[in-house]
Amino acid sequence: MKRTPRIGRRVSSPVFAAVVLLVPAVTSASLADADDGPGPFGVTAVAAAGAPTDRVGALFGADRAGKLAGGHFCTASVVHSPGRDLVVTAAHCLDGDGGLIFVPGYRDGKAPYGVWTVRKRFLPDGWAKGQDEDSDVAFAVVAAKDGKDGKRVEDVVGGNRFVTGTATGATAVTVTGYPNSREVPVSCTNKPTPHSSTQQRIDCPSLSGGTSGSPWVNGDGQVVGVLGGHEEGGSTDDISYSVVLGTEAAELYRDATTDP
Repeated sequence: MKRTPRIGRRVSSPVFAAVVLLVPAVTSASLADADDGPGPFGVTAVAAAGAPTDRVGALFGADRAGKLAGGHFCTASVVHSPGRDLVVTAAHCLDGDGGLIFVPGYRDGKAPYGVWTVRKRFLPDGWAKGQDEDSDVAFAVVAAKDGKDGKRVEDVVGGNRFVTGTATGATAVTVTGYPNSREVPVSCTNKPTPHSSTQQRIDCPSLSGGTSGSPWVNGDGQVVGVLGGHEEGGSTDDISYSVVLGTEAAELYRDATTDP
């Protein structure tokens, strides 16, 4: 389990029409490009500040808005949506009650792009009804700044594309998240391998509690995994898991981007 238990309570649950992002396996040309990533593979280090890393942020309970340091418990990241207000994380990061805030680019107690309030959550039926580890992905809509017509989070930091149907291990991915022992994000690049037909795994050291919800981003800037799934992301710091993003994830994205 790679979320950090929060003191007190933990948490779980309008936008324009969107076409669901259900895509076929990535073509061989783009696979070659993605595989030429920066490397080295399997090494975890502090992530560089700035785009696109700052699309990743930390999740906090709403009661931590005035005192962020040491309060993050999961990771989330901005994904492109028509409403420009959507983040993706693990379902087990959103499965309780109470308010939540998202802080993109969080470092050392500071919120360089502001603090964004989660106003709505979308969990798949498989998780909501039975905490099925094959359904451990979720979306949250964050409120615009200065009212509903104000600036949206994607306007500020950008967003990666959320895609489904890609082949596990076809490309290297970079996982970026917030371990509970650090006040800065860390990143690791490696090639995922299948754990099962519904789960994928990646070997990266030091991805400890707090990294649940971390995006797995390929060389084309696409989110092809979200740290979670088997054992809520893994029982050790060196091996992490993600649901294989398929039809259920695509339908959930559609729900999150078409709900009024």
